[in-house]
Amino acid sequence: MGEEASCDAVSLTEAGTNAKPVGKEVGREPAAAPAAAADPRLQGISDAIRVVPHFPKQGIMFNDITTLLLRPRVFKDAVDLFVERYRGMGIDAVAGIEARGFVFGPAIALAIGAKFIPLRKPRKLPGEVISEKYVLEYGTDCLEMRVGAIERSGERVLVIDDLVATGGTLCAAIRLLERAGADVVECACVIGLPKFKVSE
Repeated sequence: MGEEASCDAVSLTEAGTNAKPVGKEVGREPAAAPAAAADPRLQGISDAIRVVPHFPKQGIMFNDITTLLLRPRVFKDAVDLFVERYRGMGIDAVAGIEARGFVFGPAIALAIGAKFIPLRKPRKLPGEVISEKYVLEYGTDCLEMRVGAIERSGERVLVIDDLVATGGTLCAAIRLLERAGADVVECACVIGLPKFKVSE
């Protein structure tokens, strides 16, 4: 928050719309939309995401992907759309942000022939880690990655999470990976919240 990311953030849907895909850089102007702009699978993905009002606290509209996970065909469609975008781009690793990035990240990594790197909350990874703190609306948080997860400088990494709102978590993930020598190619999320959408 307050810092710009250095890669594109692409989401499959914008919550609360008719599954209009968005492509944008975190904290910057919109980038080109994904090639699947008119893909009929997007509506099914959007329809499968439940919105829960006032969770976990008053005023929050929580986008629940667990309802999407209960529909195997729709879950596969979401993974397939990412795989179609990133196959052939020379991605060495997919980094998933805890916890919902762990749902989509490994499947995408396996399909494109990349390794999976978990980016975890503090004190969840054994051994030596590097950390990156970031600011939230209600305080601070931290992401950690195992030392050695990036094996050589310049590894091309895709960052995966379920949702992009302010971009603060994604920015922290980018900084963490770049400190380890990675080249973050893009950030990808299933949901892009309307409040994050840049005015057109």
